Order: sequence, then structure tokens, then C-alpha cells
Amino acid sequence: MKHKAALFWSGGKDSAFTLYHIQKFYPHLEVVYLVTTINEEYGRISMHGVREELLEIQAAGTGIPLYKMIVPNIPSNTVYETVLNETFLNLKQEGVNHIIYGDIFLEDLKQYRINLLKPHQLTAVFPLWKRDTTDLLKEFISLGFKTITCCVNTACLPEKFIAKQIDAEFMNALPQTADVCGENGEFHTFCFAGPIFNKQIDFSLGEKIYKPLVIEKETSTNETGFWYVDLIPES
Repeated sequence: MKHKAALFWSGGKDSAFTLYHIQKFYPHLEVVYLVTTINEEYGRISMHGVREELLEIQAAGTGIPLYKMIVPNIPSNTVYETVLNETFLNLKQEGVNHIIYGDIFLEDLKQYRINLLKPHQLTAVFPLWKRDTTDLLKEFISLGFKTITCCVNTACLPEKFIAKQIDAEFMNALPQTADVCGENGEFHTFCFAGPIFNKQIDFSLGEKIYKPLVIEKETSTNETGFWYVDLIPES
């Protein structure tokens, strides 16, 4: 008997590879929704900055319906969790009993997710958990997946890493301090081809935008930020 599941979907490589693993190695689970957090003000995927229109094209390529979790720009944790709990309630009413995540090794984040699911009696599934990230990315590339960086954290990486397709050259260029899968938030990606899609998603590169993040400390003020590239859907 198959159990209905929802996959938290950022549109990036980890969620795409997670879907691949579920479809290949978890025959008891049926992914009935891709759940994506959308910034209400900008109409883009939260943190990744990818247009909602491109997300819809991507999801259609998987054949799985989207569930859009709409949040305000820079929501407080309380507001985010309120919307999240409403999402869980709605999914539960749809018969969903498993929630799938693409996390790899962040223990605190994993436990945070599990704790949020407990009141709803939903089971967390982590198909990529504790995989070596270098091995994971090499396998991802070898299977024909294609992905591009759409957001880069300047606290970890310079601007040159934005709008780059992830391949062996990209991996070799990363500093030793960076995780090759960006698991520590070094970068975010948009996956546009691979065995989970019925065809490659076409887009062009638009404007690159820098958004500063100012961190106040007792003795100083540090500015880091994020580079984004606008990915424009092509019909």
C-alpha cells in the first residue's frame, strides 16, 4: 500500500535529487505535492529568488502538483511557523502522512523539522541524510541532472560563483571552507534538467542583483549579502 507524501521543494538540486531517490528507492511513498515557500511581495521562491512562473514550469515537468506556501517578505519565525502549521493541517486533510526533506547533515534543522511535525502526527523522511556531499553531487551530475546557482552568500563565496552551472569545474573551484552541496547556505540552485523531468526547462540569464545583509555587533558592523541572478523563462 502506498502512503501519500509531500516533498518540500525549493526547486534546487537537493530537492530534485530527493524526488529522484523517493521515486527510485521508496516504492511505498507517492509524492502528491511539491510544497514551495513563496515570497508574497516578490512572487519568487523564498531565499532562491526564482520566479514563480519558472517554478510552475519546473513542477509541471515533474507531473506533480504544486502546493504554494505564501509568506510575507522576511517573515518572523512566529509568522512562518503559523503558515507552516496551516500547511501541515491542509496536507493532513488531503491524506498526506509523510513529509519529505532534502537535508543532508544539519542535525539541528532535522530535529526542528521533526518537532514541528509531531503535533500533526506526520512522519519526516530524509532520503539524502548523512550522504557524503561530494559523492552525492558527483552522482547527481552523472545521472544527467543540470542545475545553476541562483543565489550566492557573499559571507562564503565571491560573486563569480553566481549563475554558474554546477559541474566538476565548479566543484574544483570552491574554497575548502565551502560544502560542495552548499549545505551550510553557501549557495542555492535551480535544477533545470534531469531524469525526474519530462523535458529540459529553458530560460535565459537576466540581471544580477546584490542584496546586502547588515549584521550589527557590539563593537562593529559587518556587511555581507546575497548575489541573485534573474532566471527568465523562455517559451
